[in-house]
Amino acid sequence: MERGKLLIFSAPSGSGKSTIVRWLMEQHPELNLYFSVSCTSRPPRGTEQHGVDYFFLSPEEFRQRIDNDEFLEYEEVYQDRFYGTLKKQVEQQLDAGQNVVFDVDVKGGINIKKFYGQRALSLFIQPPSVAELRRRLEGRGTDTAEAIENRLAKAEYELGFAPQFDHIVVNDLLDAAEAETLRLVASFLSV
Repeated sequence: MERGKLLIFSAPSGSGKSTIVRWLMEQHPELNLYFSVSCTSRPPRGTEQHGVDYFFLSPEEFRQRIDNDEFLEYEEVYQDRFYGTLKKQVEQQLDAGQNVVFDVDVKGGINIKKFYGQRALSLFIQPPSVAELRRRLEGRGTDTAEAIENRLAKAEYELGFAPQFDHIVVNDLLDAAEAETLRLVASFLSV
């Protein structure tokens, strides 16, 4: 069995990254795409299952694994609220022939790319403009005005990292962005 490859997707919030990744995974089974299963120190929500949605660890277990250098990337989002990707889990998925998809923040994306080099394709999904990003975030109707301002400030910061990715896909028209992403991914996987 051929070993899998890695696909890294990063973007500012509201860029449409999750929509594009979901479309790619649902509409193109020939690409053999599987999400990496991450770890978190938060408790399960709703019907989430250990080993399926996340590996649920206590903050102490998470810190121990950090000390043992078991993570490809991790972040402490809030105090004792960690998220991260185990190297061993990714290797098992690659060995099984899965093409592993990472939907991560820009720093996590850059770290994974550095670790795997040419075995990974990194894509930055970019909004056409910060003004358009504002319109999308306001249109969602899910965030307060303050939360939108915080997301926009973070987005401007994250946009500065775009040149460190293999390709930038501007999501102006969703159909075009999906087609461009499919072309880049299929070419990388040689499907």
